[in-house]
Amino acid sequence: MFVLSYPNCSTCKKAMKWLDSKNAVYHVRHIKENRPTYEELKAWYEKSGLPLKQFFNTSGVIYKEMGLKDKLASMTEEEQLRLLATDGMLVRRPVLVSYKGVCPGFKEAVWEKLL
Repeated sequence: MFVLSYPNCSTCKKAMKWLDSKNAVYHVRHIKENRPTYEELKAWYEKSGLPLKQFFNTSGVIYKEMGLKDKLASMTEEEQLRLLATDGMLVRRPVLVSYKGVCPGFKEAVWEKLL
């Protein structure tokens, strides 16, 4: 199990503190320095069963600067995944990846099921 995280992200810190309180064994992967690949994102998206939009960091600066709110609807899934793979800061964080599933964003109830 691992968490894609950004050190300055308060939600990431909260999520890892929560994992620690559960005595979970996990690895941390810096989402900007070791960004997810297209292949990883595609596999996680498929495994999650969630809409692809939930993998985008919609409150991020890059998302807003690129005007993605209006552009995503006209993009194919492949184009969206390739775009996500260009910059880790476009990906909603933290992302929990476990053998049971994948969850972008910190949602305690979902994360509990994935432990």
